[in-house]
Amino acid sequence: MIKSYWRKGPKQKRITIFLMLLLLILLFFFRDDYQPLLLFFRRYLFIIIVCLLVLILGLRKFRKTVSTGGRLGILGVLIIFFGILYFLGWNQGLYDYMKTYNVFNHLNKVEINELPLTQNERIQPLRNIFSMANESVGETKDVSLPHLVRIGTENKWTMAIQPSEKYIMQRISDNTEEVFSVSSTTPFPRFSNENRIPVTFSIGESLKFSRNTYNAVVQRFNPWMLFNYEPSDTFYLKNDNGDWVQVVSLIKWKGFFFPYPTFGGVMIIENGEHDIKDYFERILIGKGTFVSPDDIKDYKFLNKQNTLAESVSQLQAESLKFLGGFSDPLPWNMETAVKIPLMPKDQNQQPYVTDFDFAGSNTDAYSGLYHWFGLEPVGDERTSLSYSVFVPADGTDKLYYYDHASKKQGYAGVSAMPLKVKESRKEYDWNASTPVEFRPYVKEIAGRKRMFFLGTISSISEKNAQQFDGSATPDLVLIDSEYRDVIWIDVKHPSTWDETVYNQLNEAWRSSEGIGYYFNEKPRDEDLMEQALDSLRVIPKVEDKSAEIEKLQRKIDSLKAIGN
Repeated sequence: MIKSYWRKGPKQKRITIFLMLLLLILLFFFRDDYQPLLLFFRRYLFIIIVCLLVLILGLRKFRKTVSTGGRLGILGVLIIFFGILYFLGWNQGLYDYMKTYNVFNHLNKVEINELPLTQNERIQPLRNIFSMANESVGETKDVSLPHLVRIGTENKWTMAIQPSEKYIMQRISDNTEEVFSVSSTTPFPRFSNENRIPVTFSIGESLKFSRNTYNAVVQRFNPWMLFNYEPSDTFYLKNDNGDWVQVVSLIKWKGFFFPYPTFGGVMIIENGEHDIKDYFERILIGKGTFVSPDDIKDYKFLNKQNTLAESVSQLQAESLKFLGGFSDPLPWNMETAVKIPLMPKDQNQQPYVTDFDFAGSNTDAYSGLYHWFGLEPVGDERTSLSYSVFVPADGTDKLYYYDHASKKQGYAGVSAMPLKVKESRKEYDWNASTPVEFRPYVKEIAGRKRMFFLGTISSISEKNAQQFDGSATPDLVLIDSEYRDVIWIDVKHPSTWDETVYNQLNEAWRSSEGIGYYFNEKPRDEDLMEQALDSLRVIPKVEDKSAEIEKLQRKIDSLKAIGN
């Protein structure tokens, strides 16, 4: 059709050339708008090819068939084929099943035999931080989702104060001009003064058009990246020069048969004012400096950092359900199949970003931020802790896991914690409050490593179930995952937590494990008496020589009588 139109005359040629140039310009300038479609074809290319082949062959056979019954039979076969494909692939999740299996096969898994200790425990859960940050901004401002990151040597919650999504004009004309940076280890997070940092980003998560972070990053992609990469979470960090930057985590899709997502590096966006040069750069080539996973080691501020997309780490952790084999997660097996438990009431879901200390362990794992998952059996009534999974938050190509189930430890999992907390304090109004975000707390207490879960009691808004109260002094609990006991701790004095745990559980540990005395504890009289009785029980048996002793004693008595 285009060829015949071209031959009609010079006017038609000019119109054709103009339309082709216009189409190329639109494809170039609006690549951020149609890039999700390219990514869709990339992800489902194998399925699309199979469907097209079956459809073309079926329609060709249909056209060559003369009889009505034969044609109806071909149509019936096509309908059955596509119906089965939809039922198994999407309705029953077979496509995701195969994708997760691909993740498992290409995952660099390392089993560890000792749990790492936790350090720099964060006091507040993510939803509390988000609520408190929103309480500190005006009507025309929004706060981006907080992320726990490393700033220098400290772990902090960082988030941007950006134009509200409810006001279009501000999103078109304004910049992101402030960033919150709040310590994660304090029970008193402050969202003012030195924690409210003035810094201007002409590109932001809530801004419109080419100034939107997603659009600017996609515009920066080369043609090959348009088919294989997608932007994910946005983090606010300080670079090696001490300047604030946006770091956008990238997801890279790998594989042809059932492609799967991996960490694809990051895109670093510098801060700066919006000007005409900045405008043309965004429109033409986008914004950001691409750093591949292999080059991250050259950027000190990205090492041991939290820059991994949570959707990637979630799929990696979930893929451990194939440790028992390809068919183990199927409904008729499930001997070792596990899941990531879902927490109720719109809480922050796993992973929980936690600071772990791997020093002294027999691994090459670094000490720093990790995405932690507590995997549990697939049944709703099963809440035991099967695996602890540690995914390096900086995108390092490794996954560390600790197998609780094979060691027969019998630890309770995350989903069992809320009821234990509610049972320990029946006087609470648990309709208005709820225990949330049970992150791991592993410490050396009373002679060995012990695993607890650290949870926070948050109040829930009656109007908005997603709004959690952000008290500066929340109630905190530690739950012993082995003994199932709940210990209420003083949020203002973290240095006393281990001793508080010991004071509550030392007698149970002593009777069960035979531990000694710690924290300069003075044993009570009844403890000393019990200890003495215990010592008598373990005096070794010796040969009975009482008869010989009695015989010698009679000789001594006889000699004494003669002397007298």
